[in-house]
Amino acid sequence: MSPLMLRVEGRVFKDSKNREVTLRGINVAGGAKFPSSPNIPSHIADKFFEADTLSFSDRPFPLDEAHEHLGRLKRYGYNTIRYVFTWEAIEHVRPGDYDEAWIDHTIAILRLAKEYGFMVFMDPHQDVWSRFTGGSGAPIWTLYACGLNPEKFDVTEAALVQNTWPDPSRFPKMIWATNYTRLACQTVFTLFNAGRDFAPKAIIDGINIQDYLQGHFIAACKHLAQRIHDSEDLENEVVIGWESMNEPNRGFVGLADLTAVPTEQKLQMGTSPTAWQAMLAGSGRSCELETWAFGNMGPYKSGSTLVDPKGESAWLPADYDDSRYRWRRDPGWKLGECLWAQHGLWDPSNDRLLKKHYFAKHPKTGRKLDYEEFTNSYFMEYYRRHSEAIKSVHKQSIMFIQPPVWEVPPSLKGTKDEDPNMVYSPHFYDGVTLMTKRWNRYWNVDVFGLLRGRYYGPPFAIKVGETAIRNSFRDQMIAMIKEGTDYLGVHPCVFTEIGIPYDMDDTYAYRTGDYTSQALAMDANHYGLEGSGANGFTLWVYMATNNHAKGDLWNGEDLSIYSVDDRPLPLTPTPASPDDKPSTSTDPSSPAYSQSRSSETSKVSPSNIKATLSTPPITSEPSTDSLDTDNKPGFRAAEAYVRPSPIATAGKVTSYSFDLKNCTFTFCIDAAAAAKEEAPTEIFLPEFHFPRDHTDVEVSSGKWTISIDEPDRGMIQKLRWWHGAGKQNMTIRGVMRRQGMALGQEEEGGYLDRCQQTRCLVM
Repeated sequence: MSPLMLRVEGRVFKDSKNREVTLRGINVAGGAKFPSSPNIPSHIADKFFEADTLSFSDRPFPLDEAHEHLGRLKRYGYNTIRYVFTWEAIEHVRPGDYDEAWIDHTIAILRLAKEYGFMVFMDPHQDVWSRFTGGSGAPIWTLYACGLNPEKFDVTEAALVQNTWPDPSRFPKMIWATNYTRLACQTVFTLFNAGRDFAPKAIIDGINIQDYLQGHFIAACKHLAQRIHDSEDLENEVVIGWESMNEPNRGFVGLADLTAVPTEQKLQMGTSPTAWQAMLAGSGRSCELETWAFGNMGPYKSGSTLVDPKGESAWLPADYDDSRYRWRRDPGWKLGECLWAQHGLWDPSNDRLLKKHYFAKHPKTGRKLDYEEFTNSYFMEYYRRHSEAIKSVHKQSIMFIQPPVWEVPPSLKGTKDEDPNMVYSPHFYDGVTLMTKRWNRYWNVDVFGLLRGRYYGPPFAIKVGETAIRNSFRDQMIAMIKEGTDYLGVHPCVFTEIGIPYDMDDTYAYRTGDYTSQALAMDANHYGLEGSGANGFTLWVYMATNNHAKGDLWNGEDLSIYSVDDRPLPLTPTPASPDDKPSTSTDPSSPAYSQSRSSETSKVSPSNIKATLSTPPITSEPSTDSLDTDNKPGFRAAEAYVRPSPIATAGKVTSYSFDLKNCTFTFCIDAAAAAKEEAPTEIFLPEFHFPRDHTDVEVSSGKWTISIDEPDRGMIQKLRWWHGAGKQNMTIRGVMRRQGMALGQEEEGGYLDRCQQTRCLVM
């Protein structure tokens, strides 16, 4: 058996040469949330409910475009992909009927990702359960299985869905996330996690709805894992692991009082029903609901409005034909009536609430069900089933465990559930910027500290000034990593989602090309990541068809680092030098031993020319844009996310950071032994910031070289460092400039264009 591409060793990742690996990754891709045939992004109503005859077979992007997208991500220095897919993509027709064409396409994309040297972990993605409850994830038949009628969610407000909004172009920003606290999503997650305890009458095909939903979801993931395994050349060679489920939710479980909005519910926007009001509206009753808006200081009550479904119900009618999906519903589960009424929570004959504390305690044991108890019981029951299924196929799979967002992880430390091959994978978002779509340099909020009770109230959690804000991001991530260690044990931590909205300031950047706000926000997030000591991240998100008009084509979000309407970052900001020799520092008697001012352009050889000619270039014509950025699209703040980073370290990474303003990278390590000749420390060094003839390198010991190498398809510039043992440090200084300036040929111009700029040794 060949050595593993990546393995977990305590708190760090190690490669086959025993070097510490830092995951620098990206979520691929946002388009995986909706079908490709027909193409139904979230603002399209046509054929929305024709959900059994669709296909995701061109997601995340068509195969003939894959080289373009993977090549771009490779040039940006990413080495890891969080591969986004949905349950709906696999099993949309009916339970147990898998879309093998989509799986074939997935395997083909994974093979190409292997050619580019990516490490991939699979992300079974969901947002608020399903496209039909306002997000992404599960197929439509799961809602029918739960007795719900998605075609009535709009009038009952059981879910707010952009596709069915009266004017999808005016769908309120970020309101989709409030579906986590609306009837449809809360009901289905309750059934998925705890149906046996809270809905014992919900029996389908002889088993409880909890086992039915979990069983099919886990079986679908296992089937995909089996197909990857059977491909023989992907498992452990490109696919390194699996995540548990994106952003799981508890539903109603643990809700103390159905008549009150829980104090821990921080997001309120638009109508904000209590669970009891949601049940009434879901059964056709009119309700006066509070309305909320999001201001500079967070959510605030803006008034009230009447929601009147006029007798329409979010539940399936009594005459619904279950034979459509070939299941058998138990006679004790009546259609045409609220499932929760059938379990005695309320009486539809007089609309009287009978059990307002129904979900507050475990119905059998009487245990109080707060979020921590939910995570340690119901979530862990699901996680064990998921992990066992994946590992029955992919035995060496790294398991990325993701508890509910912002919640305390389960207590696994020192228990049989503490898997040595486990990684903590929380998410971090700057909520103020995400909700307001503005980079506020003056104040922000320590959300994590506020949620953990470290302040007397929200005013005390406010951080004033850009330095304090940046430090707060770092400190929140440090605290999240520590919490993971305290509860899960000593394991790596990878932030599998972090990102910024690009349509800030009322799309000012799209009109002017000035991406200053985006660059500052992106840089602040990376500053937090670098200072936290995390083992890596996967930025949210890459979207192959993002455009200025519709963003990510999903719920008004616009977080993609790439857009078809923006120019790519230049590959190098300075003209090429005729000297293509690698930059090195090898003579201890020379001042260049610890400092140099040159680097290498790509060497041309028969092998890399062949590799290049075997794949299409990103653009067929070289760029003819002038260096003037006036009235032209900008680089989408790429200078802030295309940044230097350790790749493989012959020792322990103690710290690293990139000062974007001064274009200075600092790196400190502790090496038990000197770096071996065949296994030096490697750093991704983007040419945009560190071009040849404009780079200073200072090291505490050893020799180094900067080169662009064939193993990376001649795409990325690396610094290799053969250092001594003990504590070592390095400082690299590049080109300082005003952010967003265009300085040279764009990176999409094609590899052969670059060859023409250098002295060609072969051609």
